[in-house]
Amino acid sequence: MNAAETPFEFVTVSYLTRIGNQSAGTLAELLTGLEHCSDASIFHHTFQTLGSHHFLTDGFSNDFAQWALSDTNRNDLAEQLAALDIRDYVSIAALRSDLCRVVGEYCAAYPNFASQSALERFYFCESVEVTAPLGRNARTLDEFREGIEHLSHSGFYFHFISSRLRLQLRTNDFSHWLADGLGLKSLAQSVDHIDIYTNTLDSARAKLIRLIDREGRKA
Repeated sequence: MNAAETPFEFVTVSYLTRIGNQSAGTLAELLTGLEHCSDASIFHHTFQTLGSHHFLTDGFSNDFAQWALSDTNRNDLAEQLAALDIRDYVSIAALRSDLCRVVGEYCAAYPNFASQSALERFYFCESVEVTAPLGRNARTLDEFREGIEHLSHSGFYFHFISSRLRLQLRTNDFSHWLADGLGLKSLAQSVDHIDIYTNTLDSARAKLIRLIDREGRKA
C-alpha cells in the first residue's frame, strides 16, 4: 500500500460570529455594503454559510441571496446571487466583484425596487476562525478513510470547503493530498466533483468514503 511522504493532518475548527457596524435596509444599501464590507464578511456570508448550515438543501446557498428572497421579495435577484458558485472563486476580490455586479445591475434595471425598504435589515457579520489539530494524521488510504469517518462536521467543512479559498486552489484539502501525497489523481478528481450544494455534510462524507472504498478495491 502506498504511503505518503507528507501525512494528511486532520484538524477541527470553530467560529465566533461578530456582527459588524454595517447593515442594509434596501438593495441599494446592500450594494454599498458589498462594496465596503471586509473580506471576512464576504467569506462569512458565502463560504461560511455552507458550513454553518451543514449544506442544507432548502433555501439559497448564501446569505445575500436568502435575504434578497425573504426580506425584499426579489426572487429573480436571489436566484442570480445564488447562481454564483463559490467553487469558481479563488479570491474574495473576484467574488465581491461579481456580487456587486449582480446587485448593481439589478438596481440599475429596477430603481424602484432598489430603494424599497426590506422587511428586516441585513447585518454584515464576520467569523473569527480558530483551528486545532486533532492529533490524527494519515499516510495511507486506509488511515485517511478512518480519519474521514471520525472527522467532525466542522472539520469536514474546513478541509472540504474553506480550503478552496485558503489554498488558492480550485479544489479541497482532501483532493489536494490524494493527488500530491498518494498520486491518486483520478480519485482526487472524483472527490472534487462531489457537489457541495446538493449534498449535506453527512451525504458528502458518505460519498467520499464510497469513492475511497472503490479505489481500495482496485489495489
